[in-house]
Amino acid sequence: MSASPKKKKSGCGCGSFLLLLIAITVGSGWWLVPRLHRIDIDTARDGDLVAVAKSLLEEDPDAPVFTPVELPAGIPNAEPSEPVEGYTGSDAGSVAEPPPPPPPDMPDVPDSIEAVVAEPALPTAWASKEIRGIYLSRYQVTNRASESTIRDRVRYYKAQGINTIIHGVWGNGCTMYQSDVMQAKFGFSSCPNLFEDQWLDWMLDEAKKQNMQVHAYFEKGIKLDKNSPIFEIATRKGWFVPGIDKTYPSVDHYILDVENPEVAKYFADISAEFARKYPTIDAVQWDDYVGYHKELPGDEDRTPQLTAFMLSLRSAVKTTSPKISFDVCHHNPYWGKRYFDADWANWQVDRAFIQVYNDNNFDVEMDYVQQNEGIAISDNQFERLAVLANNPQVKSVLLFPSAGQPEETAAKFRAVWEAE
Repeated sequence: MSASPKKKKSGCGCGSFLLLLIAITVGSGWWLVPRLHRIDIDTARDGDLVAVAKSLLEEDPDAPVFTPVELPAGIPNAEPSEPVEGYTGSDAGSVAEPPPPPPPDMPDVPDSIEAVVAEPALPTAWASKEIRGIYLSRYQVTNRASESTIRDRVRYYKAQGINTIIHGVWGNGCTMYQSDVMQAKFGFSSCPNLFEDQWLDWMLDEAKKQNMQVHAYFEKGIKLDKNSPIFEIATRKGWFVPGIDKTYPSVDHYILDVENPEVAKYFADISAEFARKYPTIDAVQWDDYVGYHKELPGDEDRTPQLTAFMLSLRSAVKTTSPKISFDVCHHNPYWGKRYFDADWANWQVDRAFIQVYNDNNFDVEMDYVQQNEGIAISDNQFERLAVLANNPQVKSVLLFPSAGQPEETAAKFRAVWEAE
């Protein structure tokens, strides 16, 4: 959604702005420092103390949360011409974005853990799954998670029977690594989160030692909220489509217009850069945050534009590092195309996983799951694990921590397979 430029008062107003900033800083102490980026410069320059205070005190909707993911593969399979009988929709809202949890603590890992963790004694049904994956939000590496924390975390998940970590590397329009593309375009090189520059290198190295995979998860896709560091820039440039996305009622999201050449180039450049910086990553994954919900105003069909956009991202990755798998985790192909303009069956993805967070549709969704690479479920659905384990047509299972606590989700998963 584009917005008209604000009218500015004549004159710089720099002196009054500086005095205002000093006064606020002295009065607030270090509590203020990590919130300074929220202050709108024009508002502060105009002396609107109420607006400045509001921007500092409002809760941050981009606090540590996990967003559902789904992966479908480019299999132009059963897309019914009519809705599936008995199907009530993927209903992304049925798995509400979890409330902001406290900053993630490091998982409890025994001090005596071996440098290489022994393969867990999984039941045959689980050992045969290609991917036993778990999602880790990009916030898992904030607060400057150390090298030992990162490496111990990888070992911890292996001990729980996980063989693939799907980790957030992007969200709210910015990267969780130092990006030359962002620096050149916006004047800053990453999301405004505290993280160690080598965190992903450490994770990749440790995963290789443990015979595990790491997939890069592009959280939030093409959606931003008002706390995005590029939100104001995107607004001024007219990068948003009209309307507010309310797929998740707790957060207002604004969706980038992928038909805008500047938006499309930014994403393509980021995709190529990531593949160039991390050529040993096993996969990149996009989810249902790549889509335009039908409830947006205008009833415009953006399917062709979104397909062209995703094909350009795939090309950027594959041209740079052909071995990286280009994956997606989305609603089933019928629902994704009809209600989100996401015709992922034509995105030429390498692997597709089907989100089945709405448990009411579990049985109906299994046909799609079996035709694709696997399924993504939340840890509120673990009563389904036995069925999934014993179905040889379900090749992979991805676990989504609904409360943003992946270490607890992994421990629950281990308790399930140990009881079998």
